[in-house]
Amino acid sequence: MTKQFFKKEELPITTFEWGDVVNRLEPKTSGCETFVVMDVTLDPGGMHNFHKHVDQDEIIIVLKGKVEQWVDKNKQILNAGDSAFVPKNTVHASFNIFDEPATLQVVLAPAKGETGYELVDVAEEEPWKSIR
Repeated sequence: MTKQFFKKEELPITTFEWGDVVNRLEPKTSGCETFVVMDVTLDPGGMHNFHKHVDQDEIIIVLKGKVEQWVDKNKQILNAGDSAFVPKNTVHASFNIFDEPATLQVVLAPAKGETGYELVDVAEEEPWKSIR
């Protein structure tokens, strides 16, 4: 039987130099293979640099704060309540260029692998390494 309820204090947290990722729903803990849900906190100056998910669509929802969001070569400032759709195999990035932490909820589908998502880092490739 799959797990149906998830208490905040039970959720796995991964800390990076740019912030934290809480894996709210992932295949290895829930059995869900349809989608994955993560809560991402970007500290001021933090970023999830340019990358893509080859076989996954993604929606990024800003819950708190604001971010400079890139989808392909398009950029917008997203505030709390705003969102961005990222089609599969599309390069994107989130930058917190502001003075307060930003909290995002990210949903990717379909789930891939044990953690639910797979990514290809393209931050050091052109045009992404010099676009901003």
